[in-house]
Amino acid sequence: MRAFARLFSALLTSFWFASVAWAGMAGYSFDSIDGGTIDTGDWAGRPVLVVNTASQCAFTPQYAELQALYDRYKAQGLVVLAVPSDDFRQELNSSEEVKAFCELTFGLDMPMTDITHVRGAKAHPFYAGVKAETGFVPGWNFHKVLIGPDGQVTATWGARTRPMSAEVTGVIEGLLN
Repeated sequence: MRAFARLFSALLTSFWFASVAWAGMAGYSFDSIDGGTIDTGDWAGRPVLVVNTASQCAFTPQYAELQALYDRYKAQGLVVLAVPSDDFRQELNSSEEVKAFCELTFGLDMPMTDITHVRGAKAHPFYAGVKAETGFVPGWNFHKVLIGPDGQVTATWGARTRPMSAEVTGVIEGLLN
């Protein structure tokens, strides 16, 4: 009976720490590339695709697909959040340069953060929460995390999965219907 009590206590403790580490999408704040902050709580009840990006990467052309995805589904509630990061040493020197590059090259108008850490000890709390919940850590630029309307991680994809692929759009459409 004591073994059962210890196991039950350990499970409750694990559940409590997991819920503290990841409270869903609500409650995270990013510095916006446009100035001010982005409060993810404003998107409660909507699917959000969060993508760590870089301007000097072989996958940078995915910005065009991210914008196309955003344009296709934003009226139905999808948010696409680009999170420029220099964790893989492929980002421009400043957020101002990133913003100008993305607007001029890809016509981006989706929400974007300032240059942000996505892995390691300095990872943004959002990415630390995703890691705590799922074990997912971006292994390169353009890794994708889809948060469902319930605020929980629905799916993750690596850089090679294109934003407009049926694999991604199928899951998003399922969340929008």
